[in-house]
Amino acid sequence: MSLYIDTSALLKLFFSEAESVRTSEIVSQESDITVSSLTKLEALIQIQRREAIGMLTTAKATERRRRLARLLTLWPFKLQPCPSALIAEAEREVLSGTIHCLTLDRLHLAAMQLFHLRRLLTNDDAQAKAARALGFEVILPR
Repeated sequence: MSLYIDTSALLKLFFSEAESVRTSEIVSQESDITVSSLTKLEALIQIQRREAIGMLTTAKATERRRRLARLLTLWPFKLQPCPSALIAEAEREVLSGTIHCLTLDRLHLAAMQLFHLRRLLTNDDAQAKAARALGFEVILPR
């Protein structure tokens, strides 16, 4: 069964953080991991942000972007473009009274719905709560 990885978890594979080792362990046990184009864009923005505030040199930011592009071509990762119905699905979730979460998190959950995925790897507690309310299985790398 495919696993959707959101940006908060994907970035753990590129930056040494508290949950990086556990995230790598979880990823290594999966045979099919979906990365949406939204996740890719958000990861690129986070790399750019770290470069802009001086956390990464230009060379290191370029290297991280290359690593991200390469990772998305490797098994078990599968890059999935977000469908045009993404916004409408997110709006439907909001209007149905599901638990509140931020806009990008809601878009990730809508992508999961449209991709017919039921498992989420995230490091975001609010998104995890909203995902559980939608009936998703949530894996937190802690």
